[in-house]
Formats: sequence, structure tokens, C-alpha cells
Amino acid sequence: MNILFSCAGRRRYLLKYFKAELSNNDKIIATDMQATAPALTEADVVEIVPAVYADNYINTLMDICVKHNVDAIISLNDLELPILASNIETFKSIGARVIVSSPDIIDICFDKYKTSEFLSKIGIKSPKTYISFENAVNALKDKTLKFPVIIKPRWGSGSIGIEIANDFDDLEILYNYIKKKVKKSILATASISDDSVLIQEYINGTEYGLDIMNDLNGKYCGVSIKKKLSMRAGETDKAVTIKNDEIYFIGRTIGEKLKHIANLDCDILEKNGEFYVLELNPRFGGGYPFSHEAGVNMPKAIISWLKNEIAPKSCFTAEVNKTFAKCDILVNVTS
Repeated sequence: MNILFSCAGRRRYLLKYFKAELSNNDKIIATDMQATAPALTEADVVEIVPAVYADNYINTLMDICVKHNVDAIISLNDLELPILASNIETFKSIGARVIVSSPDIIDICFDKYKTSEFLSKIGIKSPKTYISFENAVNALKDKTLKFPVIIKPRWGSGSIGIEIANDFDDLEILYNYIKKKVKKSILATASISDDSVLIQEYINGTEYGLDIMNDLNGKYCGVSIKKKLSMRAGETDKAVTIKNDEIYFIGRTIGEKLKHIANLDCDILEKNGEFYVLELNPRFGGGYPFSHEAGVNMPKAIISWLKNEIAPKSCFTAEVNKTFAKCDILVNVTS
């Protein structure tokens, strides 16, 4: 079995996890637009590709799939997910299965306003969210919303363009600044309407990360919960696996109602004993290694499913009270 990781980037660990579950004759193929992407050092085959929004991007990936007999594709980039989701059948026609949720599910997760609407519909709390500047101002004036507030791209990735406004002057300046910033960034292509910036309730509290696991048909399998101890560059840097029935219920509800494919990275904030879901990312997130090192094994599960085998239940269970910290290493990226 040959698995292609597109937009491999920095997630070197994920390629290692999959490689550990493959047979000797199987291959990991990795693509990126930069030859110096660290994750490429773990691949058996490396291919340099154009940017995800290039006209020839999909055709280039298809050629690579045919060339290397690729069985499955896993994307590690938010901006690429909608593109691959809309081309599931295209890749299927050449024998490559894209491990990605449907376009509708990707849209719910990628559009932060639709995320808020979806969570409200299934009875899960999320921060108050506004796509209208005027409505947000009115909510602040009548105390429905209080400063500070978060201003961020509606269609965003990572921590790009996120700011905190502490008063009305900040709000107006930062709102216009982020709107301009979005138009000049890679997010411009993904921002499909004029309402490209959100104003959101600021919640300052303990943060948790969830890996919500479904099978390749969208059937719920399990939840791993991590309490974040510190963050670095927008990703979890230190965390401990925990057991919490209320958070588990939230994760299970999302998995059963959303019906996403494979792993979903979810961020939750706690304030005064209440839990608020902040984001849903339908892919392997930066917090996945904390689950994996504690016993979760989604790579093994995914490979089992691709072989039409039953994945062991142990793949979805993490040992609690396991604390891990990330550290930097240097890899030789010289071709």
C-alpha cells in the first residue's frame, strides 16, 4: 500500500507513525511546494508540486498518484481540504482514495461562522460569533457582547490574522486591518464573500484539545482528550491526556452529528465550569502526537480500513495522565 501525504510541511512525526504501520514494500510519498519542508525527510518518495491554488495542482497530484501507484491521499493543510474534497471522485477514477470529508462537512469546519451555527444546532456551546460589524457593535453597546473580543478571518488557518480588541477604537482599527490583511494573503482565495472577518466573544480559560475519531464512512469510533499546558506558534507545545465525561460527551456528539472522515482536531475552552468549542479542523492537527504517544493509533486504523479490515478498538483509546512536550530537532533537508 502506498500513501501520499500532500502539503507535508512540518508534520514529520505523522509520516513516521504511518510508516511504522506499513509493510516493507509499501511506500510513503510526500509532496510540498518547498523542497526544504522537514516532513519530506521521512518519505520514501518526494515530489515537489505547485501551490494548491495553481491551475495545474490537481493534475500534478493525479500524475504523481499514477506514477507511484498511490492507494490513499492524506492532506495536512487546511486550505487544500476543500480542493481535495471537491475532487474525491476524480482521484477515485485512478484508484486513489482521498481520506477527506465531504465538501459540505469541510465547509462547516472551514467557515468559522458555519461552525458556530452547526454547534448551536446540535446543542453545544461556542463563543458568540458575528459576521456583521454593525451587529457586533450593537451587541457591545447593549452588553450582549463584552470587550475584549477576538477578531479573526472567517476562513482561516492556524493563528493567521487573529487579534484582540479591548475597546471600540481597537475594534474599528483591527477589523479594517485584518480585512485588508486577508485580501493580501493566501486566505484571499479561500474567502468567498465580503464578510471575510469575524468578531467573536473572547473566552479566557483552560484550553483542551480533542482528537475525535470516525471511520472512513463517518461512523464514530472514539475521543482522546488533552489538557493543554502551553502553546507555541499556534500549536500545542505541552499537554497531558485526561478523562472528563462532559468533554467526552461533547466530542462524541460532534463525531456522531458531523460524521466527518477519520481524524478531527477540536479546540475547547473552559470558562466558569462551562465548555465552549472554538474550532473544528477535519484533519490531523498539531495536537495528535500527544494522543498517539499515549496509545491512540489512527494510522493503524486507517490502514486497516483501507484494507477492508476491522480496526482494533485499542486504536482509539489513550492512556490518561500521560504528559508530553514537543521539542525541536534539526533535519538535513539537503537534496
